[in-house]
Amino acid sequence: MKKMKSEVMFTGVAKRRWLGIVLLSLAGTTYGQTTGTPLTVDADVQNSAAVVPQVEPRPIVPGAPVRNDSLSFKTLAPEGSLVLSGLQSAAQMTFTVRSDEVVSQAALNLNYTVSPALLPLLSHIKVYLNDELMGVVPVNQDSPGKKGTISLPLDARYISDFNRIRLELVGHYLSKESCETSAHSSIWVDISKSSSVALTYQGLEVNNDLSGFPEPFYDSRDFRPLNLPMIFSSTPDNEQQKAAAILASWFGVKAQWRGQSFPVLYNQLPESNGVVFATNDWRPDFLKDYPKVDAPAVEMISHPTNPYIKLLLVLGRDNKDLLTAVQGIAQGEPLFRGQSVTIDSVKQLLPRQPYDAPNWVRTDRSVRLTELTSYAEQLSVSGGSLPPIDLDMKLPPDLFLLRSQGIALNLKYRYTPPPYVDDSRLNVSLNNRFLQAFPLKPYESNKQQVLHIPLIQGLSSTGEEVMIPAFQLDGNNKLRFDFDFVSNIGASSTDVCRIMTPVKHEAVIDGDSTIDFSGYRHYLAMPALKTFAQSGFPFSRMADLSETLVVMPEKPTAEQLTLLFNVLGQMGATIGYPALGIELSNKPEAKQYEDKDLLVLNSIPQDLDANNKPEILIEQVKSQLNSPEKNSLELRTVDFNKPSSEPTPQTHAVVSSDGAIGAITGFQSPYNEQRSVVALMASGDSGYQLLDEAWRDNGKRAAIAGSVSIVRNSGVNSIRVGDTYYVGYLPWWDKLWFKLSEHPVWLAVFAVFSVILVALMLWRGLRAVSRRRLNPGEDK
Repeated sequence: MKKMKSEVMFTGVAKRRWLGIVLLSLAGTTYGQTTGTPLTVDADVQNSAAVVPQVEPRPIVPGAPVRNDSLSFKTLAPEGSLVLSGLQSAAQMTFTVRSDEVVSQAALNLNYTVSPALLPLLSHIKVYLNDELMGVVPVNQDSPGKKGTISLPLDARYISDFNRIRLELVGHYLSKESCETSAHSSIWVDISKSSSVALTYQGLEVNNDLSGFPEPFYDSRDFRPLNLPMIFSSTPDNEQQKAAAILASWFGVKAQWRGQSFPVLYNQLPESNGVVFATNDWRPDFLKDYPKVDAPAVEMISHPTNPYIKLLLVLGRDNKDLLTAVQGIAQGEPLFRGQSVTIDSVKQLLPRQPYDAPNWVRTDRSVRLTELTSYAEQLSVSGGSLPPIDLDMKLPPDLFLLRSQGIALNLKYRYTPPPYVDDSRLNVSLNNRFLQAFPLKPYESNKQQVLHIPLIQGLSSTGEEVMIPAFQLDGNNKLRFDFDFVSNIGASSTDVCRIMTPVKHEAVIDGDSTIDFSGYRHYLAMPALKTFAQSGFPFSRMADLSETLVVMPEKPTAEQLTLLFNVLGQMGATIGYPALGIELSNKPEAKQYEDKDLLVLNSIPQDLDANNKPEILIEQVKSQLNSPEKNSLELRTVDFNKPSSEPTPQTHAVVSSDGAIGAITGFQSPYNEQRSVVALMASGDSGYQLLDEAWRDNGKRAAIAGSVSIVRNSGVNSIRVGDTYYVGYLPWWDKLWFKLSEHPVWLAVFAVFSVILVALMLWRGLRAVSRRRLNPGEDK
């Protein structure tokens, strides 16, 4: 999970939230009257030395939906261990609350281990919620060095849209000397990642107003995976499928790292917020009496039986209007106001260019590091012990970096200088691999300091060049800058104690630092299902998927459509742009194949069958999975060098299963050697559900690779069959080096032969020059 952005403040719905709180207070009901399970503080797990404050829960409106959730510290603080020490005495975690919910009760369940050296009467942990002191956790020395547990109630009145929980350690130990040292190694408390924040939420009624759209259908404060049902009257046709696919990819762009799911329903109401597609003549039964429209429209209404659930209606006179309405959502949603809006027209001003995905690093010019940030102040840190600065870099998977000597990173940074030369340094790493370290030097005593207005006074500024090895780069990369300052806090050498305040360090990576990926060609060995699973490649080459054709069954099931929408939603999250240019067809013509990458659901069309097109690497990918006794999937590769009329299998693999099974396979398009086909096949609806679950699971999706991935209940198995083809362009000399790099022995032979040939040519040339010099009249 991506790190939560504590710098972002959400204030747009503050008035609505406080209005909801006032309404709840006026309701005058007690918490025990709701059907939800209230949070309780178990006296058996409380620290015996702790004084637990009594907090009255907020009253709950009768009929309001209630849910309980537990936010684990493993999620709130995903990286590293959570240890409070003398130098790093504070830790902070953040959580958010949706705009259509309010927290009625909260508690902090803390599991921790205390250093046995801490004094129990003087040492304690202070717990703050949004800078308000919620309570004090004293150090229990009945069992020194063993784990302790406490449940501390939190006052829900202080919980808003964006919240911070801060733990501060006040630690004292028995010193043999006259003075304590705040940096002493015995001052520590280890907070277990099993600790959690338990919350009870209740729903708030939301007005049917699109001014806050995409809320409540997608709420940026909700860090759970997005779940948004798509409702149709019956099996949608190609244009209706395309409209829903574009909208799913747009919501995927919004959801980003959270994950997303778009279950498809036919003619039934959802149990949560959902999207309904309807025309004047084709609509679900629950909208039969809804007024007809005379233009593409987007409306927000309440669920017929539950006012806390909202439905987004995408309406039109016909299918063309549905497409216009969805395009209006994808490109004009900041202009939405009121309960209903009409989409007059949608025009795309400039066509997309290859490799211009918003989430990818630009490869046509150098990129400033500030362009890679996802929230404000991401490039700066402060405190006693500084956390690392992380930057995500997503690259086109086909970027050819084989002969690169390294990617140049022109790094500029500023920091509070140490008082004298020590081991303080800046460590730079990529994908958890160390790259380089730079010493953090103090000011020179004879150097005059000049303050410039844009900089911070007292910060040293310097610039360095870091060479990033090309072999360490992947499609998804994390660049880390770790400022490591040496602590010099200690007691006085005399018997008189001096009070020394720990230094607050400041460090900034200059946003004008640049990294340059320009000048590299695009060339990749295929099939490579890993690039499809991680980056949506080759379809994501165009950010709007304008060179993608989706081949669907004539009457797709709800499970097949759900898989399609979830695949496109994940692509939108990866690319950062909706699939406005995608094409769908259930009976594509041959000319549609010529310059398109194909995404196929169900069986492979006859036009792409290997028996008709011998260039295809995989002769047969059949799904013989309809038998209830046994489900099997057969994969064969072909040796095309044999002159027989019928291709003879070179290898043969059969995978069988009594349960559901699915497969993802990739191969070269027979119509264009630079185009690819990715097919998603499964054993009926249960198989497609299995494929969908694997796709939405980050761990299983990471296992998709090679040319064929078999998905079963036990997991994902990936294999590579057939030969390799290449997409992209390389000049012949680069292709030669690329081929030789796969055969080091031949590369060594070629190098020796080249050296001998060059030496022979030089020897003959020098011999001719020597002959002319010794016999000047010989040429005449």
